[in-house]
Amino acid sequence: MKKSKTNVYYVLVLLFLLVSCAQESKQSVPVEKKLSKEVLLDKIKGGWAGQTIGCTYGGPTEFKYNGVYIPDYVDILWPDGAIKGYFDTFPGLYDDVYMDLTFVQVFDRLGLDAPVDSFAMAFANADYMLWAANQTARYNILHGIMPPASGHWLNNPHADDIDFQIEADFSGLMSPGMPNTAAGICDKIGHIMNYGNGWYGGVFVGAMYALAFVSDDIEFVVNEAIKIIPKESTFYQCITDVIRWHKQYPDDWKQTWSQCKIKWDNDKGSPTGVFNYYNIDAIINNAYIVIGLLYGGGDYAKTLEISTRCGFDSDCNPASAGGILGTMLGYSNIPEYWKKNLYEVEDIPFAYTDISLNKVYQLSYNQALQVIEKNGGKIENDDVVIRCQTPQPVAFEECFTNHYPIEKRTINKSLREWNEFEFDGVGFAIPGGVTSNDPAYIAMVETYVDGELLETIPLPADQIRRREDLFYKYQLPKGKHKVSFKWLNPQPEANVTVYNVVVYSDKPKEPFKYQ
Repeated sequence: MKKSKTNVYYVLVLLFLLVSCAQESKQSVPVEKKLSKEVLLDKIKGGWAGQTIGCTYGGPTEFKYNGVYIPDYVDILWPDGAIKGYFDTFPGLYDDVYMDLTFVQVFDRLGLDAPVDSFAMAFANADYMLWAANQTARYNILHGIMPPASGHWLNNPHADDIDFQIEADFSGLMSPGMPNTAAGICDKIGHIMNYGNGWYGGVFVGAMYALAFVSDDIEFVVNEAIKIIPKESTFYQCITDVIRWHKQYPDDWKQTWSQCKIKWDNDKGSPTGVFNYYNIDAIINNAYIVIGLLYGGGDYAKTLEISTRCGFDSDCNPASAGGILGTMLGYSNIPEYWKKNLYEVEDIPFAYTDISLNKVYQLSYNQALQVIEKNGGKIENDDVVIRCQTPQPVAFEECFTNHYPIEKRTINKSLREWNEFEFDGVGFAIPGGVTSNDPAYIAMVETYVDGELLETIPLPADQIRRREDLFYKYQLPKGKHKVSFKWLNPQPEANVTVYNVVVYSDKPKEPFKYQ
C-alpha cells in the first residue's frame, strides 16, 4: 500500500513537471508572427488611443496623491467630453503624447536612420513647456551639451526621472514584436534626456509595447519585457519584486503597493524629490504601471483605475498602462465606454504639433512597416510577417554612483542676500528660479568651489529655456567645501531665487537613533 502511494506521488509529480514544461514552452516569444495589415493598424491605433485615454482619465489626480494611494471612496470620473475638455482648456496635459510626436515627426521627415542630433534639436527648440530631465536636457542642448552627455547624471540631476518613460511609447509601436529594435531606438533618443534607471524606464515600456503585438497574456508580456533590463540594476530588482509580490498577493494590489513603498519609494537624484513626498523617479512610477497591468489582468477599466490609484504621476502611469493594453487588445476591442470621448478629438492636432490621432495612427503604421522589413520581416499583400525578437539585456548604467543625499537645507532667498554656503560631502544640487520683467533677461552667475571658478552659468528668465536647477556639481573630493556665487549682471526688476540645497556624500546618511 505504501509503495502504491509512493508510485502515485511520483506519477503526479512527473505529470506536473510535464504540464509545467508544456506551459513554459508555449509561453515564449514566437520566431515569427503573421498579422494582417488590418490587425497591425488596429493595434497601433489601440496603443495611441489607449495612451490618450489613460492620460485623460488620470489627469485630475496628477501628483495630488504623493506617497499614498488614492482611496476607494475618491471617485475618478469619466464624464462625456472629457478629452475634448482638456484639448480646449488644458492641452498641456498631453505632454505624454506630443513629446512622442516630436520624435515620430523626425522619423517621418528624415527616415529610420535620422541622426540623434535631429531629434535633440527638434526637442530642444519646440515651443512646449518641459520639466525635470527633459528641461535640463533642453538647456544642455541649447548650450552645446549634446546627447548622450545631455542626459547623463553628471550633467542632469534628473537623469533617473520618469521623463523618457512617458515618451517612449512610439519606440514599441513602430517595432511590433521587436523589443530589441525598440531598445535600439531608445538608446539613441532616450539618452537625450535620461540615463540609468531613467533610461531603463523607457526601454522597458517600449519592450512591453513591442511584445503586446505578439501576445495577449499581460503577465507574459511583463515577465518577458523585464529581461531587457540588466539584472544588476535597481530598476530590474524593483520590477521583479512587483512581479513576485503580485504572485504573493494576487487579489490585493494595495499589499503590493505597500511593499513597493517600503522598499522603493525614495528619490536619490531629483533635487525636488529628495527628502520629499513628491517622487518622479522612474523606478516607482514604472512599478505603478506594472501593478496596474498585472492586477488589471487584461481588463481595461481595472487596469486604468489601479495604475491611477497608485498615485504620484497618476496621469502618465495609466497612459502607459492604457497604451500597452490598448496595443494588446487593438483599437476595435477597447470598450466603447472609453472610446466614446475619443471620437470628437481624433482629427484635432495635439498642442504644439500639426499631428492628430488619425494622422499619427497612419504615421506609426507606415514606420512599423518599414521597421518590419528592415529587420527581416516581410510584407505579403494584406499581411505582414514579423521576425520576432527575444529580449536581450541592454548595457548596464547607474546614476549617482557613490552619491547619497544626506541633507536638504531650505533657503528661499535671493542670490543678493544668500551667495555662499559650506558643506561636508562629495556634491550638491540647488533648485531655484529666475524672474524678470524682461522675458529676454539672462542672469550670468559665476560659481566658485573652494575659491576656484567652476563655471559661469547663463540663467534665462524665459521659462521655455530656463535651467531647471540653478547650480549642481558632483564627484567632488570628499570633505569640507565652500561654494560661493557672484551675480555678474543684476537688474532691479530681476531676481535669482534659491529654493534649497541638497548635499550628497559617498555613504548613506546614518539613521537617527533615540538616546
